Amino acid sequence: MTAAAPRTPLRVACIGAGYFARFHYDSWARMPDAQTVAACDLDRARAEATGLPAYTDPARMLREVAPDLLDIILPPQAHAATIRLALRAGVRRIICQKPFCADLDEARAVTAEAAPAGAVIVVHENFRFQPWYRAVKSALEAGAVGTLQQVTFRLRPGDGQGPRAYLDRQPYFQQMERFLIHETGVHWIDTFRWLLGDPTHVYADLRRLNPAIRGEDAGIVLFDFPGGVRAVFDGNRHVDHAADNQRRTMGEALIEGTGGVLEIGGDGAVRLRRHGSLTQEELLPPDRHDGFGGDCVHALQRHVVSAFLSDTPLENTARDYLRVIEIEHAIYASAASGRKCPLEPVGA
Repeated sequence: MTAAAPRTPLRVACIGAGYFARFHYDSWARMPDAQTVAACDLDRARAEATGLPAYTDPARMLREVAPDLLDIILPPQAHAATIRLALRAGVRRIICQKPFCADLDEARAVTAEAAPAGAVIVVHENFRFQPWYRAVKSALEAGAVGTLQQVTFRLRPGDGQGPRAYLDRQPYFQQMERFLIHETGVHWIDTFRWLLGDPTHVYADLRRLNPAIRGEDAGIVLFDFPGGVRAVFDGNRHVDHAADNQRRTMGEALIEGTGGVLEIGGDGAVRLRRHGSLTQEELLPPDRHDGFGGDCVHALQRHVVSAFLSDTPLENTARDYLRVIEIEHAIYASAASGRKCPLEPVGA
């Protein structure tokens, strides 16, 4: 029997070398099916710090390197222009960080422009790849909680107090006019949608607690799903939760049904308490990864590379992710009007 020939690694170039980019570069370095070939940042020192051939001009990098895959690790205001630059340079595989583009119209436009070029854009929405959510999905599919009734996530990262909130990590957070939902809550819009399907209605009450920032940093969002299932996103960036690393899970979750309750703790463990019982069964042990979010960046990037090399289905393509942005817009509309907002069915 002849052994299969080894796959040629995808040549990956990255644009962006800021705070969060470190997790991207670390992941690529651990992946045998991917080879990082260049890094670009307006700050040359940051690009050079990656240890890769460094550029400050993305057009020049794309022209000289001609990567198989471009990883865009930039704030949303730079997404559309960078994607269009990549399309003109002939790049046909793109990963782009979230929030995807500056607004819904821009996201729709660049997604439509990519299609006739045969390009595929994947949004780097990595929370659904966190191991605790993968464990929850498997448990739900196995009927562990009986008939599902409610999902609740309490966002409690404890990093939003005072005039220096976010400045040491991602200072542009302070200037975002829409913050809690646009920057952070989208993770759970996507994750709830992945676990439960498309919501039918949303209701939101949002507020700003820290006067040092422009956008909202606390609020509650109620989602209605088909079959009577409800989900609650309860976010407050000022208060924390019980965890040695507040950014591991960023909070705590309950997934409740007629037969039991799944709990995600701040340690990343998933525990099941069956209806009527006082004890819990551990379905996933506490997380020991010392990086971000249970190594979800690596899980997403590994998924993308495998899908591109094996021609298998991709999660979180830009075309599908537009629905997440539409739901986000409905949340802000609900907060502005004080009313529950219906969502048009997918494809309507």
